[in-house]
Amino acid sequence: MPELPDIVVYLEALEERVLGQEVAGVRIASPSVLRTYHPPYDAPVGRQVAGLHRVGKRIVLEMEPEIYLVIHLMIAGRLRWEAPGKAIPKKVGLAAVDFESGALILTEQGTHKRAGIWLFDDWEGVATLDRGGVEPLEVSSEEFAAAIRSENRTLKRALTDPRIFSGIGNAYSDEILWAAQLSPVKRTSQISDGEMERLRQAVVVSLEEWTARLRDETGEGWPSKVTAFREDMAVHGKYREPCPRCGSPVQRIVYASNETNYCATCQTGGKLLADRSLSRLLKEDWPRTLEELEEA
Repeated sequence: MPELPDIVVYLEALEERVLGQEVAGVRIASPSVLRTYHPPYDAPVGRQVAGLHRVGKRIVLEMEPEIYLVIHLMIAGRLRWEAPGKAIPKKVGLAAVDFESGALILTEQGTHKRAGIWLFDDWEGVATLDRGGVEPLEVSSEEFAAAIRSENRTLKRALTDPRIFSGIGNAYSDEILWAAQLSPVKRTSQISDGEMERLRQAVVVSLEEWTARLRDETGEGWPSKVTAFREDMAVHGKYREPCPRCGSPVQRIVYASNETNYCATCQTGGKLLADRSLSRLLKEDWPRTLEELEEA
């Protein structure tokens, strides 16, 4: 799922292309992508783009006179910038917003169509989609700590809960916790003040550095390589590959359709965290430490 750095770079690319431009048309290839019925889907036509905003992991196009078009990419949704009037691709294409200078096309890979478009005629409507999490790059140390300790959760769940933090998901939470050298399953009630500040700094540095990397990669082009798995990530998607800090093999916890990646040496004192599927299968044979894993 595109997260805060990805959404910021999308917004910057859009600003260069559509800010101040008039919407020439809205095309819908898959009616299920529309999550609201009023205003109608073509309400933006003839209106100028007056602003671009991020609400969590959502992209908001503000039109004048007042209309807001909200896009949530979910897991597999992506945006393309194509030539004016470009046909919406079959199978993966969901919708297009047309401008004189080009076409913004929403696509989604896979059979589960989760990406969506909402239209509102006031900001109050947009605000109903905001889950309430604080902006991780804008809060003070005190506000950050209050958000983390608002519920007794694991650090992984706290970072990815949109009611606690805005814009952080599965991929960057792995990178943040690796940078902070904290276990993903450590409880928020158990984190010390020193660990809290280390975590806050890791959040800021990780998100800012990744935004800068993606911005540099995109340059003046369009962000066409939005993915949760990048070669220069430290641990996310790097199961069994060496940790760039200590060289130990990266471990994982698999649950549902996601997984958490971590370095046992750097983050859990060498302890292997129980993987539900494997530990249920192996039971007492499940290794508890890296040493036991190597012996096995």
